[in-house]
Amino acid sequence: MTPEVAVDHRERAYALLKADAEKILKLIQVQMDNLTMPQCPLYEEVLDTQMFGLSREIDFAVRLHLIEEDKGKQLLDRLERELSALHEAFTKK
Repeated sequence: MTPEVAVDHRERAYALLKADAEKILKLIQVQMDNLTMPQCPLYEEVLDTQMFGLSREIDFAVRLHLIEEDKGKQLLDRLERELSALHEAFTKK
């Protein structure tokens, strides 16, 4: 594989992971906008499933050396901060 192709694969892998993270972020933002109860079982299950799925995708991409572990961790950390903000906003409601 040529270096250009390898770089393209890495860039595409990161772009796909980032797009998946953005979808989860949109779910969180909808909840923030409506301050829907975060303890709702369906809400928790959907977000937990999405977060777990993304973490597995990131782990897979890291193992294939398509992204750096730090970049994957940054994506997850951002979502976790948003989830914390949602829980804080709801508890202050």
